[in-house]
Amino acid sequence: MRPPSAMMPPMQTPPPRVLSGISQAAVIVVATMATSVCARPVVRTPSAPGFHLKVLRDYPHDRRAFTQGLLFLDGTLYESTGLYGRSTVRRVDLTSGQVEQEAKLPGEFFGEGLARVGQRLLQLTWQNHKVLVWDLASLKKEAEFTYEGEGWGLCFDGRRLVMSDGSDKLTLRNSTTFAKEGELRVRLAGRPLSKLNELECGGAVIYANVWEDNHIARIDAGSGEVAAWIDASGLLDPSEAAGADVLNGIAEIANTGHLLVTGKLWPRMFEVEVVPDGKASIR
Repeated sequence: MRPPSAMMPPMQTPPPRVLSGISQAAVIVVATMATSVCARPVVRTPSAPGFHLKVLRDYPHDRRAFTQGLLFLDGTLYESTGLYGRSTVRRVDLTSGQVEQEAKLPGEFFGEGLARVGQRLLQLTWQNHKVLVWDLASLKKEAEFTYEGEGWGLCFDGRRLVMSDGSDKLTLRNSTTFAKEGELRVRLAGRPLSKLNELECGGAVIYANVWEDNHIARIDAGSGEVAAWIDASGLLDPSEAAGADVLNGIAEIANTGHLLVTGKLWPRMFEVEVVPDGKASIR
């Protein structure tokens, strides 16, 4: 069933994944009841090596951006945002947080994950079964492809595209035609790790946000096993968390070992280093 728009009748109940997009007031109610950044963390038994984030610096982030995909390329930030009637693909100045250029999606589209292949950006849509292809320089739409199921996260490993759909499955796709070429099942201590969301490919690993969880999974791209379970809780101050939604958005900063992380409707973005538990505090 298609999720209701921001103009839904008050007696309808929206699907939980877009609840916070229905109205800013609804976001605040949900956020203030949460025990962390905004969503109740999923209780999981840690089994992969534990890590956490050391914050190196922070940057302003558009609080109206329902972040679904994030890339940092040659000093420039690219972002895909969601929600019906508010979805965009945009180029952003990291230091100031200012949107330099953006293209708006049709109102019936809900933007999702984002990946770069050459001089193109590929942007998933949630339940529209379409991936939109944008010119990297102009942000003008060039083409589109179709796929089955939902689109959540997307990244490019240099050879193939890796796509999540909210399950424990990562679909491997041809970077030119978007045809399916294989799949990878993700396991945490031998058990399926579902709700895989935004993705970032980094060499032999894939970083994945897990919807409604304050951890980032670092996945072995060959086996699908979670090689590191990264605690990303506590990034926002309590006052900032009121009105923010879940952790979502990972971008690797090339040749530094650092990541950029943020969330949906978050006022800040963080440059972080992943460190083993017991080595350093979050600040």
